[in-house]
Amino acid sequence: MQYFNFDPYSLPPEAEALRLEVREYLNEELADYPAVLRSRSWAGLDPDFSRKMGEKGWIGLTWPKKYGGAERSFFERYALLEELLAYGAPVGSHWIADRQSGPTILRFGTEEQCHRILPGIIKGESFFCIGMSEPDSGSDLASIRTKADKVDGGYLINGTKVWTTGAHHCDWMIALVRTSPTSENRHAGMSQFLINLKQAKGLTIDPIKNLAGEKHFNMVVFEDFFVPEEDRIGDEGDGWQQVTAELAFERSGPERYMSSIQLLIELIREAKLDPGKKAQEQIGRLIAHLATLRRMSISVAGKLESRSNPALEASVVKDLGAIYEQDMPEIAHRFARTEASITATTDFEQVRAYITQAAVSFSLRGGTREILRGIIARGLGLR
Repeated sequence: MQYFNFDPYSLPPEAEALRLEVREYLNEELADYPAVLRSRSWAGLDPDFSRKMGEKGWIGLTWPKKYGGAERSFFERYALLEELLAYGAPVGSHWIADRQSGPTILRFGTEEQCHRILPGIIKGESFFCIGMSEPDSGSDLASIRTKADKVDGGYLINGTKVWTTGAHHCDWMIALVRTSPTSENRHAGMSQFLINLKQAKGLTIDPIKNLAGEKHFNMVVFEDFFVPEEDRIGDEGDGWQQVTAELAFERSGPERYMSSIQLLIELIREAKLDPGKKAQEQIGRLIAHLATLRRMSISVAGKLESRSNPALEASVVKDLGAIYEQDMPEIAHRFARTEASITATTDFEQVRAYITQAAVSFSLRGGTREILRGIIARGLGLR
């Protein structure tokens, strides 16, 4: 029988020193940033802010210096992310590139791809989206049907990707597609490609409006879209192994339990107006859960720092974090004296209205609850 392994870690002095530097910068840079925009958390888009992050050297923090990175620790990166999330900084433009697309290229890409792609990410000038999900596939990533047919000098891609966050403003996508027909091994025959989204021929990007009225999601349709041979990541047929490693990066960060942090902040402020026993109990429970999730998440950062595989523990944090974040709007409703509305006059009501609508998707992004629990069960030897 296998077990979870959440080794205890504490952030080292250099991480806390960076935290103070980041906090001082954000206090100045985001002093007048509205609470309702802070509630967008890492989904908030501001390319100019991302470029400022690049100028500060805060993108690609752990990456090799030869590509422009800082070669700092995963603990330092963790402290940086916590501060950005706590402030609701608009980091959405570069977030995916920094979190998983860049590390995927670093791990599986060629030296040429690293030198060509990574410096733009680090400068906050090159943005990425994820091309995994497809219509009619649900949570079954192995059932994807988008295919890449070999032609002279590269591949022609045909098919559709959906729920691709930010595709309409990104420069690149890393897409998982089929390069050979489905066999008995459903995980075989897939490959990953760098997709240049600025290449209009054979590519259609249609934004999808979500419940909160935002256009974060997109449907991306490929029709004989040409990708050169040099833009395949890794060996042909290795896509499944690569994408499972990529998803571990996606599930491992503090954003998996801090997306709703602005609502907790406003909830505490609201409770001060009527600081009864009920408020103390509810907020105390939320803070206790937050502290526990943080310790678990720091342990995942420790695994990344030691180059261990965090896939199992990251899946646990992601699943529990989604439950935590989706419970928070319900708790906030119990404190409310009016209906939640984006057009309300108080920060609490505006943030509550937004998080209530946005939180519906929190258990879908990064893998549905059913998929995560299947991964956990498999990791524990239960299936």
